[in-house]
Amino acid sequence: MKPIRDMTQVELGAYIQSHFSAKGIDVVLSEGVVVAIYTKGRYVSGDLDLVNQFFAKQSVIKSAIEELGFKEVGRHFEHHDTEYFVEFPPRPLAIGEEYDIKIDEFEVETGTLRLISPTDCVKDRLVWYYHDGDRQCLSQAILVAQDFQIAMNEIREWSDGEGKLEEFEEIEAELQS
Repeated sequence: MKPIRDMTQVELGAYIQSHFSAKGIDVVLSEGVVVAIYTKGRYVSGDLDLVNQFFAKQSVIKSAIEELGFKEVGRHFEHHDTEYFVEFPPRPLAIGEEYDIKIDEFEVETGTLRLISPTDCVKDRLVWYYHDGDRQCLSQAILVAQDFQIAMNEIREWSDGEGKLEEFEEIEAELQS
């Protein structure tokens, strides 16, 4: 197995997820790291946000990540051999009010990487734009939409369900460019 110090962000994510999976813990990559992966580094994220898909106990997650040499520092975990830190956001796998999230998987040298789909990644970034006015997240959504065939009708319906159809209509052209 490749040493952690030589792992890319994708490889580290797959390594952690495979270790967790062997222990019956399902985590999924979300947030900025997914943007970084889908945009092949045009956006950079320094962390790995792993959402606890089926509500494993925090003590079990902490034990599993510590087995890999990570140490808890505040609300995240650090490893002396990598610049990336790991967070486990304390919420269910959801995007706004939507809980039916599509998970993509692919194999890399260090294991299986599980992350939210490109369409759900765009929605994940838009939730921050819609509810917090975060323009950086809007830019991230546009970056992902430029590189992937995004289900715009799905995003329209989801935006309507979030009460943000008007906001979606204002940015729809940017997402399709």
